[in-house]
Amino acid sequence: VLGDNGIIQWLYTRGIEASEAMPLLLFIGIGAMIDFGPLLSNPKLLLFGAAAQVGIFLTILVATLFFPINIAASIGVIGAADGPTSILVAERLIILENEKAIKGAIMVVAYSYMALVPLIQTAAIKLVTTKKERMIHMPYESKSVSKRTRILFPIIVTVVAGLISAQSVALVGFLMFGNLIRECGVLNNLTDTANKTLANLVTLLLGITIAFNLKAEEFISVNTLIVMGLGLLAFVFDTVGGVLFAKFLNLFLKNKINPMIGAAGISAFPMSARVVQKMGQQADNQNHLLMHAVGANVSGQIASVIAGGFILSFFL
Repeated sequence: VLGDNGIIQWLYTRGIEASEAMPLLLFIGIGAMIDFGPLLSNPKLLLFGAAAQVGIFLTILVATLFFPINIAASIGVIGAADGPTSILVAERLIILENEKAIKGAIMVVAYSYMALVPLIQTAAIKLVTTKKERMIHMPYESKSVSKRTRILFPIIVTVVAGLISAQSVALVGFLMFGNLIRECGVLNNLTDTANKTLANLVTLLLGITIAFNLKAEEFISVNTLIVMGLGLLAFVFDTVGGVLFAKFLNLFLKNKINPMIGAAGISAFPMSARVVQKMGQQADNQNHLLMHAVGANVSGQIASVIAGGFILSFFL
């Protein structure tokens, strides 16, 4: 009905280019994959998702030493450990022709470091924790979460995120829409399509989109090396920030938190939670942290898209 390239033209006339629409569509699939139950049964884990985003803003400050502020902000979002958010922010903030060469580098670095989360986080956690701290047990009590709560949660989060940062509504809204079709219980076919077919297809198309931003003579440069270094710094800052926040809370808590839970507050779901579980069992084979780590991990997914929206609101 729309003819050749009609869908792209339709999106473009509404202020959304195809390169921006695909990350948003991917969020539907991600939302359909996520179970917010561990977070809803222990809401205080939201704090760790927020704390672990400190790396974004610290990296922006460092990146301004090398790049204009709009590029520095785009690089900082690599620390969100959320590829689609990094792509969307870079697409929105980097619009000048002479700056577009670095956009592809940001996209590649964002996804590359997401794949290296087990290596980066393991080293960063060991740097700021002792074996005794990694051995701290956190008993888990399974609490039932009502269906009404599961359905209301994505709606409330979208509204609250919109009040905090209007630019985050698209990011959070698509993520929470995916979760809503999962939790409503009557759209099973749509849920399966979203978290499998749609997610896989859009990921493939995103890879092709990123490839269009890469030219050998522009990608192989000093700027790319600087972006790689800053991206690594962002991941380390996020991890260390989450761990140090948990250690700070332990100064006031009777029942201590395993500091590694703070590191799971980044958006790399579920890789970061697995890292925490594995390190906890390496320190003590009877130490099971997975459910706590998953709760912090999914809170990081929410916090990262809100942080991305906040940056767009501030710099656009």
